[in-house]
Amino acid sequence: MAGRTLATPPPSLTANQTLTFLLGLALLLGTAVVLGRLAERIGMPAIVGELLTGVILGPSLLGALAPGLTSRILPATATQMHLLDAVGQVGVLLLVAITGTHLDLAMLHRRRAAAITVSLSGLLIPLALGVAAGTVVPASLIAGTTERWVFALFLGVAMCVSAIPVIAKTLTDMRLLHRDIGQLTLAAGTVDDAVGWLLLSIVSAAATVGVGAGAISRSAAYLVAFLALAATAGRVLVRFVLTRAARSPQAGPTLAAVVVLVLVGAATTQALGMEATLGAFVVGILLGLPGTIDQAKLAPMRTVVLSILAPIFMATAGLRMDLTALRRADVAVAAAAILMLAVAGKFAGAYVGARLCRLNQWEALALGAGMNARGVVEVIIASVGLRLGVLSVATYTIVVAVAVVTSLMAPPVLRWAMRRIAENDQELLRNAQLASTGQAAGGREQGSDAPWPDRKKPPS
Repeated sequence: MAGRTLATPPPSLTANQTLTFLLGLALLLGTAVVLGRLAERIGMPAIVGELLTGVILGPSLLGALAPGLTSRILPATATQMHLLDAVGQVGVLLLVAITGTHLDLAMLHRRRAAAITVSLSGLLIPLALGVAAGTVVPASLIAGTTERWVFALFLGVAMCVSAIPVIAKTLTDMRLLHRDIGQLTLAAGTVDDAVGWLLLSIVSAAATVGVGAGAISRSAAYLVAFLALAATAGRVLVRFVLTRAARSPQAGPTLAAVVVLVLVGAATTQALGMEATLGAFVVGILLGLPGTIDQAKLAPMRTVVLSILAPIFMATAGLRMDLTALRRADVAVAAAAILMLAVAGKFAGAYVGARLCRLNQWEALALGAGMNARGVVEVIIASVGLRLGVLSVATYTIVVAVAVVTSLMAPPVLRWAMRRIAENDQELLRNAQLASTGQAAGGREQGSDAPWPDRKKPPS
């Protein structure tokens, strides 16, 4: 088949496709905003309502009750669904990058032992539990001719990851980015995700062409090479581009340069077989280095991303979830067991790692709550498993259910634990710095208001 040329451009969207896209986008954003505000009214972060948007409008609820109505108001074809996905994907990449700009690298360097220990412990324990669960899951839930060890390893990978996009949105909604626990959660979650994507590439290879030492070493080499390149040439490139863009008195050129850099970083890790969010997050860290960019110029982008693009992404994440499969008894029982193992594994991993680093019990529980959110990362992994034939529709639903429930669990548990952790001087200083960019916690901060008069004094 001959390739397309300028004389034969690809067909554009039809009028009906454009109308469906616009209506679907308006419905998702409008519903996500309303449900997000309702969630805030009952003391939950907005992300809870935003995640439930896709569940309510998708096949799990409205699609089951009124399938004809759903097909009229939301895209019914893969092509049109991809249009919504594209908008959401841009939103999550920018969200993750903005989150990366808030990482306090000096604090993380001082507490690097805690970040590494918590991340490894929070990765290995749920990975082991997931693999163990995969070895005893009924054969009826394993897809086709998939070998059990491949299925077990895939389930372990799905259970060990954390979701940086969901963690980032949760911490932002709860105004906890300036807290040390928030910083440690992001750092540990990033390590978990990087290793998780590496393991996913290995399992994917095992499910298709087999796995060997070459594939493992190549994936690990790509990850190390990217991080080394980002810390050296990438750091120089980011500073060079932003210095040139800052010559304009307007914020527009700087914002455009930031978006281009984030997309290039995301495309790089995607091309290397890793998740695009990893590249976006690393670029965000580079943007946050001292003297790289005037954070005040990022305020317009933060507003658009947090108020529009991120809610669309969270809403689209739920549209592919079909929780009606849980009506089958064997699926429901397996889902409950795997959910309990997933939650227990992540909490136990984070708790053990934190306590080994001499963090107190409330800090350990807060880390577990933050890292327990699997969110859309687990949904992506489940989609890969379904596409490769490793997961059946039933096990895909189970993994997606774990992703939704753990993401909804994170905010209340995180708030409960953070209320028992005193705010230190470094956190107050970091919050004051964020105030200059409009990202401070403000008067009565969700999740970190101490219930005692003196915020420097922890409860007995």
